[in-house]
Amino acid sequence: MPAAVSVIAPSRLHFGLWSLDTPGTRQFGGVGAMVDQPNLRLSLTDASHFQVSGANAGRVVEYAGRWAEFHHQPLPNCLLKIEATIPEHAGLGSGTQLALATAAGLNAFVGLPSQTPPELALSVGRGLRSAVGTYGFVFGGLVVEQGKLPDEPISPLDCRIDMPDAWRFVLVRPQGLMGLAGTQEIEAFAGLASTPQSVTEELIAMTRDGLVPAAATADFPTFAQTLYQYGRLSGEFFATRQGGPYNGPVLTALVEQLRARGHIGVGQSSWGPTIFVVLPSHAAATSLANDLTTEGTPLDITVTSPCNSGARIEVAGRPRVELPIGD
Repeated sequence: MPAAVSVIAPSRLHFGLWSLDTPGTRQFGGVGAMVDQPNLRLSLTDASHFQVSGANAGRVVEYAGRWAEFHHQPLPNCLLKIEATIPEHAGLGSGTQLALATAAGLNAFVGLPSQTPPELALSVGRGLRSAVGTYGFVFGGLVVEQGKLPDEPISPLDCRIDMPDAWRFVLVRPQGLMGLAGTQEIEAFAGLASTPQSVTEELIAMTRDGLVPAAATADFPTFAQTLYQYGRLSGEFFATRQGGPYNGPVLTALVEQLRARGHIGVGQSSWGPTIFVVLPSHAAATSLANDLTTEGTPLDITVTSPCNSGARIEVAGRPRVELPIGD
């Protein structure tokens, strides 16, 4: 058993779902991308018994309990320390990344064989709806998932590609707002209408004919324009809950302001309140971030690179453990 394990996991941007509650079809599906910042960092070191410290310790204890039950073994004698977290209820996939990082860290600490993304998610009870964050945790990059059939534990992966290294995302989050999660999210999904098949087909076409090839060839104008159109159309699924394609008047106004500045690739990640803008270069991203900062509006602003490598796991100071390519 190693003396120490460290895990660094990226954030997830979700560009939007393909479908909701449409009989006879795959449910959810969709596309998103992983970004380097903000990230989650945790460590596991030898201890006299299993213990957890840091923010969200209660959630980690719950995930660790699920992991132990799934693997039919006791929790190891270690201190699991949460050293940095992804903001909660911000549309950045914090819960999935925390759960998977817990599972991957425990696997590495006790020396279990590598798991596929579905196995990793099932061991801690994640991936019930979207699986973008699950595949993104392992692979990074731009992730497209097919959506779930009733008898499937999580959605199958459709494709995954690298995002261009030069591109940047600016994450803009109005202070004091929170997205939906947990019981609120479950109730919100239960009250939404089915998606017309024609809309699902249009979103899939935007993904396969626009987003994926544009990212693969670094065609920034096509990617940015398609990203905005895709997010706005997918956001209409939630209009009865959000009041439109974006979650409330503050986020709607922010999207309009960013678009008025000439920034094409603007969208809302999941339920928000994180709004993202894709830019073609670091210089363009920092210029936008500086402009928004000087305006004095209470915003949390992050400039980040795409994350094309997934989570990084180091065991006792040795090089990164490669996560598996699974089904």
